[in-house]
Amino acid sequence: MRTSVKFTTTALATGALALTLAACGSSSTSSSGASRSNDASKPLVVVASPTPHAQILEYIQKNLAAKAGLNLQVKVVTDYVTPNLAVQDGSADANYFQHQPYLDDFNKTHGTNIVSVEAVHLEPLGLYSQKVKSAAALADGATVAIPNDATNEGRALQLLAANGLLKLKSSAGTTATPGDITDNPKHLKFQEIDAAQLPRTLGDVDAAVINGNYAIDAKLNPKKDALLLEKAQGNPYANILAVKDGEQNDPRVKKLAELLHTPQVKQYIEETFSGSVIPAF
Repeated sequence: MRTSVKFTTTALATGALALTLAACGSSSTSSSGASRSNDASKPLVVVASPTPHAQILEYIQKNLAAKAGLNLQVKVVTDYVTPNLAVQDGSADANYFQHQPYLDDFNKTHGTNIVSVEAVHLEPLGLYSQKVKSAAALADGATVAIPNDATNEGRALQLLAANGLLKLKSSAGTTATPGDITDNPKHLKFQEIDAAQLPRTLGDVDAAVINGNYAIDAKLNPKKDALLLEKAQGNPYANILAVKDGEQNDPRVKKLAELLHTPQVKQYIEETFSGSVIPAF
């Protein structure tokens, strides 16, 4: 999931998607859109971001779904509002594009009740440098560039803390800031930079914590080039399959969740994305 969220979807565009999804017969809805059929023979409509989410679903669609008896339909969207609204109003059965902190905030701000079914993959933050070959080699007083948005700044600091470069307040969570640092043995200095611009800072700082998608855009290979890399399992930023609360036991949803966690899908992710996407199972 890209972290520079753009709330650009208009009500008209969302309504148009809902009509499109309803027209394809993905589910049976009441007038409120709150009640959907759990008929296992009906198509399961999943709204997803293009990369890597839709790619992973399309792999399942082409290679695993038919044998498992799942009629999977993938609807690709590029914004981060439509997928949750479509699931909430019943015009889609599930979505796959977001991590739990984003979903929690969306539910809070939009009054929706969408829940996670399974964590699938992580697009990891990593620490990169053109000046040192290990995090331990960072000099006293080194300058580290980190994302300046709340979610990713917290992730960056948690990554550094998990690897012993600093300590954070016990109360510091996903929105940690440099003000939450309680111990900084290397006296690291931080530059807060727009996440998309971080790769360009590598020549000017000692190291930078960069999102996986932006690292790949800059021809960096997270698996090979990162000095430190987020772990996928148990990571709160793992991207999830999500449904409206109450639909977790839809047999089609459960079947897709099982397929998303198969060895074949794990191998596909590892071979296709070369470390920029990591299985979270």
